[in-house]
Amino acid sequence: MFIDIHAHAYRKPVELPLPFLVKFSTAEEVLKRYDEMGIDMGCLLPIVNPEIYMPQANEDILDMAEKYPDRFIPFCNIDPRALTNSADAPLDYLLRYYKDKGCKGLGEVMLNVPVMDPMVQNLFKHAEAVGLPVTFDGSDQVGGDFGLYDDPGLPQLEHTLQKFPNLFIFGHGPIFWSEIAKLETPGERGFVFRHTGDQVGRMPDTKIVDEGVVPKLFRRYPNLLGDLSDFTCCNAFARDPDYGSKFMTEFQDRLFYGTDILTYDTPLPLMDLMKTWLAEGRISQVVFDKISHKNAIKFLDLKI
Repeated sequence: MFIDIHAHAYRKPVELPLPFLVKFSTAEEVLKRYDEMGIDMGCLLPIVNPEIYMPQANEDILDMAEKYPDRFIPFCNIDPRALTNSADAPLDYLLRYYKDKGCKGLGEVMLNVPVMDPMVQNLFKHAEAVGLPVTFDGSDQVGGDFGLYDDPGLPQLEHTLQKFPNLFIFGHGPIFWSEIAKLETPGERGFVFRHTGDQVGRMPDTKIVDEGVVPKLFRRYPNLLGDLSDFTCCNAFARDPDYGSKFMTEFQDRLFYGTDILTYDTPLPLMDLMKTWLAEGRISQVVFDKISHKNAIKFLDLKI
């Protein structure tokens, strides 16, 4: 059984002929891919920040989840500039509204400002108060990109984990997972957009000699969780099977399988990697089951 902690779908995908616009899958296309891959359920994360992709309504996600209640789990998403464009906006009203509608989390936050921006911290404060976990993407720059900016070593994430000890944060994306090991250069942290719409950059591909900050943050902060979607996460594990499998085993209770599916043909290599490591004895059946579905069932309080 597999439960996807991170997926995307649009009620009616935009089909403009521009190189930097993604034609997202519909709910039905996501389910077709799920059936092919053997994924039982998935969390749908709305995109509301305009830095990347076309914004969608939380209600679109709710509609898809209501149409397929046995397959989709809704998240909500609130731009921290909502309501008053200030650091004291009463965002808890919105978050409670959507939690009461059945939303299990907040995200994916893609605003391109620092993690410690006062409006972002206000959003996180209210998410902690309401009891919704947060998923955000990251960036190594402000401007010309999407995702919350953090410095090498992820100090802004660490300050946020310290500041909101009852807020669960899903670590996600290249900025986070590149720091599973000590960085060779800051450029390993992310990708840069070209004017043509494609991205350039490189992911670390060497064996892990020295641990980075990510395992240290996991050991220090119990409110840090691991969103294993996005190909950069799979790369972080696959670059060093010995270390990657040990990481999965050590943090087996806080890691969640995910796809970050966008288009129908989005590569999903992590499932094969986990199955291979299970067959090779690198991870146990207990670890495999927790990451593939049991952690999600427990954490999201799913009635299945």
